[in-house]
Parts: sequence; structure tokens; C-alpha cells
Amino acid sequence: MAPLKDIVPAATNTVNTRFIVLEKSNTIRDGKASTCLSLVADETAAVHFQMWGGECDAFIPGDIVQLTNGIFSYHKNNLVLRAGRKGRAEKIGEFTMVFVESPNMSEIRWSRDPKNPKKFVKEEGVVPDRSRIFTPSP
Repeated sequence: MAPLKDIVPAATNTVNTRFIVLEKSNTIRDGKASTCLSLVADETAAVHFQMWGGECDAFIPGDIVQLTNGIFSYHKNNLVLRAGRKGRAEKIGEFTMVFVESPNMSEIRWSRDPKNPKKFVKEEGVVPDRSRIFTPSP
């Protein structure tokens, strides 16, 4: 299982990790497809997790989820972690997981690695301290 702090954008389903769902947006229906965005985290980082179809109803805040063969890539100009067609998200527990909300891996700026244009690297000095989409309650 990879910690969230170690995931990088890629066009392959290679992310195997475990996280807790912190917040979830309302489900958006676009034609036949339904999606919802959530904020998830582990003990190392947070990330935006895009849920599709039945996943929107299957997971709620407090659920601990194991993602197998997930993908961390851009969807509609947003960098999100998701199961994708080849991956699987499965609830494995509730409420008992240590987590942090910073850094948010979805809001870090990434650029192509000059040594290998198929890979991405973090841009230096651009690590927001929290999600701009899911802001903390006062």
C-alpha cells in the first residue's frame, strides 16, 4: 500500500492505497453518469477522490476505503484519484484511522519531468496547506 504523499500523476492504474473519507460533495448527474467528489486522507497527505456511479452512494464520511489499481490523473482539468475502469474501491472499516489534511496532493502543481516527459514531478514551493474545494468549517 502506497502512502498518499507518494502518489504522482500517471495515466496508468497503479495506485494501491488506503484512506479515510473526510468529506463528500453532492452527487452530480450528467446524462447517464453520476459523479461526486470527496476529500480523503491517510497519515501522510490528503487528495480529492472522484467517485462514479454506485460509489457515490456506497461511501460516506468516516468510511475507510482500500483502493486497488486506482489512477491519479486529470479529469476535466482537476487532478483526482479514482478507481477508473480497471480499479476497485472497497470499504474496509470505519472511523478509526489517523490522518492529516495537508498537503493536498490534488492541489500541488505538477510539471513534466525534463529527464522523462512521461513522468510528472512536483513544482518546488507550491504546496497548499489545505483544500481550496473543501474548506474547513469555522
